[in-house]
Amino acid sequence: MWLKTLLLSVLVIASYPLSSSCFRIHAEDRDALDHPVLGTSLRKYKDSHHLKTNGVPSSRMMMKTHEDQDNRYDSSVRSSLLPSHALLIHASTSRNVVNVNDYLNGRDGEVDMNEAFNEAWELACKLEGGVFEVPSGQIYRVKPITFSGPCTPNLTIRILGQIRASVDASDYKDDPREWLVFQNLDSFTVDGGGIINGNGQKWWKKSCKIDKTQPCKGAPTALTFNDCKNFMVSNLNLKNAQQMHVRIQRCKNVQVKNLQVIAPGNSPNTDGIHVTGSQNILISDSVIRTGDDCISIVSGSSHVEATNIVCGPGHGISIGSLGKDNGKDYVSDVFVHGAKLSGTTNGLRIKTWQGGSGYAKNIIFEDIAMNNVTNPIIIDQNYCDKEGPCPKQKSAVQVSNVTYRDIKGTSASKVAMKFDCSKTHPCEGIVLQDIDLRSQSGEVAKASCLNVRFQNKGQVSPSCP
Repeated sequence: MWLKTLLLSVLVIASYPLSSSCFRIHAEDRDALDHPVLGTSLRKYKDSHHLKTNGVPSSRMMMKTHEDQDNRYDSSVRSSLLPSHALLIHASTSRNVVNVNDYLNGRDGEVDMNEAFNEAWELACKLEGGVFEVPSGQIYRVKPITFSGPCTPNLTIRILGQIRASVDASDYKDDPREWLVFQNLDSFTVDGGGIINGNGQKWWKKSCKIDKTQPCKGAPTALTFNDCKNFMVSNLNLKNAQQMHVRIQRCKNVQVKNLQVIAPGNSPNTDGIHVTGSQNILISDSVIRTGDDCISIVSGSSHVEATNIVCGPGHGISIGSLGKDNGKDYVSDVFVHGAKLSGTTNGLRIKTWQGGSGYAKNIIFEDIAMNNVTNPIIIDQNYCDKEGPCPKQKSAVQVSNVTYRDIKGTSASKVAMKFDCSKTHPCEGIVLQDIDLRSQSGEVAKASCLNVRFQNKGQVSPSCP
């Protein structure tokens, strides 16, 4: 039987157009690679030919269609998450692997690797099916660096060793908000199982949230993707970012999977994965333990899915903040499911500033497990993250069509469900279905509901009065 399956796999592969370095496999939900028999055959074939996988969001982003007419918008949200891209698998050989060690020229990796990285990138970027490789067994000290495209498609960035950030503040004088940046790239993969270490401890000490005598200012994001599309980031370990760990900015058709993102729970502003101005994003199968939002989704982002996320410590999974400084912000079509949150200061949060405008709409939170989470469910349209009270303002970002379904677990706060919505722009179309949140202390959990228009389905506890 296995031989027949293997032969079938090879025939399927052979039936697709093959260029010098790339062929396509249309694999529904990538199930072919996950199948216990067929997947093994495909992986063996891939490994024997040194193939690397470059994926885009799968059709798992589309869950079951609801027959209930009240849930029609659920189906439209999920349908819109479907990508139109095939799975790309491309070949790499020793001839197109560009190892940064070949460009050291006697330099010590602990001293400065930027020149070697730049030289290796310049070559790998031009190669068909090129591989930019950071080998294992070494620590590479790197100053801020930008890897720019366009490059030949099907590029692989393979990080096997440890890239460690410079802690010299003078190295960041040209751009104090970025460290490793990939920009203007199409059809590429970042993987390898290596470590990206932001060396953030020095930056945290200077944060105004730690030292009140310090001015509040930004710090570098460890790994940034600007204006990129059709790429996958997988199997990486990110730790101790200066501020955010991963920022996906103005990108399209992105898959992020199998990341481990770790920083102390008291490290300031160390968001795990931050999505801004981006569309068609799938984040899956990742562990995020930081001092801020595990995942944050902000303005200009739509069709974002997060599934099978382990979150905590941290500030939970957040949409926003939106509307700061009277800004006009938009987020829509977000689907978060299969997450486990433990010990976080918030659970599923939507946060907007007074005075803003725009919307956060068509959002589904489903199949979420909570353990000792403060504010497990919260919409805060009066968000204020600064010293002193924020001024009262009438305008607000409109929050609508938000579903919480199958949310269970324990709350560290007495109020397990809080809707603090705007009087002039109340929260609308809030659906609560099969909610069971209990106080960690054994007390009866409560709900606080202000200016919210909601509907209960199934058993909902606690419930808005």
